[in-house]
Amino acid sequence: MRLLHTMLRVGDMDKSIAFYTEVLGMTLLRRKDYPDGQFTLAFVGYGAEDENSVIELTYNWGVDKYELGTGYGHIALEVDDVYKACEDIRSRGGKITREPGPMKHGTSILAFVEDPDGYKIELLSPQRKD
Repeated sequence: MRLLHTMLRVGDMDKSIAFYTEVLGMTLLRRKDYPDGQFTLAFVGYGAEDENSVIELTYNWGVDKYELGTGYGHIALEVDDVYKACEDIRSRGGKITREPGPMKHGTSILAFVEDPDGYKIELLSPQRKD
């Protein structure tokens, strides 16, 4: 078994694809409209689906906002340099919600960014031990 994807419901497919590709540097792997079901799926990631876990973006036609609820936590991405990643993300219009720095009560360097729908994405340094 392996993890295939994580699905997020989004309110604006084009805005979400732009965020994940232009701000976070992922690739749009595929996108398809399902007119009978009135939804669109797009898959984004850092590599081919047969070798990597990816994110499935689901747009239900006519729904432009979702309540995130209290159960969702975040998606985590490992980056070589959290400080540099935040600079790059900010320069591309991304919203940093927790500036880079050490984890509370730990040593891992981390930061958080928010996508257009409010989903949190954690950026972590590869040397984490916590």
